[in-house]
Formats: sequence, C-alpha cells, structure tokens
Amino acid sequence: MSGHVVGIIGAGAVGQSVAALLAREPWCHTLLITSRTPASAHGLVTDLQDARHLAPGAHAHQATTADLNEADALVVCPRATFTNTATRNVRMAGLAANAPVIAEWARQLSGYRGTVVMVTNPVDVLARHFADLSGSARVFGIGSATDTARYRQALAAHHGVPVETVDGWVIGEHGDSAVICASSTTIAGQPARVPLDVIRAELADRPRRINAGIGRTRHGPAAAVLSALRKLLAVEDGTDVLSVNRGDVWLGMRLRITAGQPTVRPLALDQTEARQLITARSKLARAYSQITPEGEPACP
Repeated sequence: MSGHVVGIIGAGAVGQSVAALLAREPWCHTLLITSRTPASAHGLVTDLQDARHLAPGAHAHQATTADLNEADALVVCPRATFTNTATRNVRMAGLAANAPVIAEWARQLSGYRGTVVMVTNPVDVLARHFADLSGSARVFGIGSATDTARYRQALAAHHGVPVETVDGWVIGEHGDSAVICASSTTIAGQPARVPLDVIRAELADRPRRINAGIGRTRHGPAAAVLSALRKLLAVEDGTDVLSVNRGDVWLGMRLRITAGQPTVRPLALDQTEARQLITARSKLARAYSQITPEGEPACP
C-alpha cells in the first residue's frame, strides 16, 4: 500500500472538516475515524465513502484503538459536551471538561510512535497532557498556526495588501496571552507598521464571528492540521508555527520542518514580546498544574 494512514479522533465539526480535506490529498491513502459516539464515526465514514464514488480519494474506515496504533499520524479533535460561557480566556475555559477526554485517549494510545496533532482546546495544555500520559514523542498543537493565519489576514486587510505579502508570526499561547511578533513582521520584505490594538481586537473577534454565524470554527483549524501534516509526514518541507515542548511546557514556536523533522527557529523578539512570551509560558505551566496534581489527570 502506498500513501499515509491518518487517524482522526473526533467526528464533530473539526473532525469532519479535517477528514474532507485529507480525503482529497494524494498522499493520504486511508482515513481511520473514531469518536466518543460510535454512531457519529459511522456516519462520517459512510458520508466519506459516498463522496469517494463521486470524487476519488482516501479510503475511510471506522477504527478501533488497535487500528489507530498503526496509523502514521493521529489528529486529536474530540470535544466534551459542555457550555462555554467564558468571555475571557475562552479556550482555557474548556480545560476542566476536555482534559479527561484527552486523558482517556492518551491512555488507550500509550506508546504510540507516530505523529500526533492536537486540536482540542486549550490546545497547548492538552498537547502536553496527551504527550505525558501516552509517552508519545511527536505531539504538536495547531493553535498558533491558526492565530498566525488570522494575524496575516487581519494585517493584510488593514493595509489593503495581498495576504501573501505579509510575513509575521503569532507564538506562545493559543489564547488571550498569544504573542504577536510585530517587531519582526514584514510586508513585501519591508518592516510593517502593526497597530496592535486594532489587530488584537480583530483576532479576538474573528472566532466570535465564525461561531455566531456557523456555530463553531472548523475550516481554519482543519487547514492548519493539513499544513502541519504535509510537513510532519515529509510530504513537503517548510516553516510552520506549532505548539511544541520547550522545557516541559508546550507553546507555539516557529519551526523549520525538513524531511519530517522539526527544528525550532526562534524569532527575534523585542523586550515587550519577550516579556509576553514569559507570561504565556507561566500561564500554560500554571494551567497544566491544575489538571495534574501529583501527575494525575483531573477528574470530570
């Protein structure tokens, strides 16, 4: 069999979007779908099988845990059933509900040797949680990739330029403590003027507009997963910003990924950005300590 096998844990909004994108990728041979609710996994597999007759692509199958252990990569995107009423630190507000869900999957996949891409929020904390409980060595979160895409879109719109001319990054936490690397941002190769208050407001409002209009963000994170997998599975080389282990704290960093192997490429930060990154790191460490008293995951 040629091509990669990718497992998707979670058949909700993001899982469905990830599956639809991967099914069209020529390097993806098989999709293994599983979910907390077997009926949702079965429904998504059936839908993908119907689509394959009209637009040939990856084979889709409902998966067991044993099947997932044989996959080249796993996309982890389940979400607990809860109502998020937070107006600040919205992503972090899902920690208590989502941590036990991720812990359950991590234990089932103990010793998994492939690549894991975490989507479930708070993504930085839960990437660390999955890595610690499963022992997996290649666990990445995609939150900062989504933030970076939004940042470039917002800055391009503000200046009225094509988004392709904007080169800038968002690192640290995928949340209220995200670090906008304005000092190193360029437009068409020239230092960019970044109105931080305007851009921060737009970055906060974009997911709210999406949620108000279609119920949940899905396509942006799904595209971030696809971009990460292309590089991490050595389909292509490139630069991405993903949450990785930096001194036992997972936080978004710029990576150069060559032949599937990531190397951190630190950005030049000004004093304010450096302080913000320290703050983000401390916040993520504190959040993790809340769900791991004495190394054990939180109870629901």
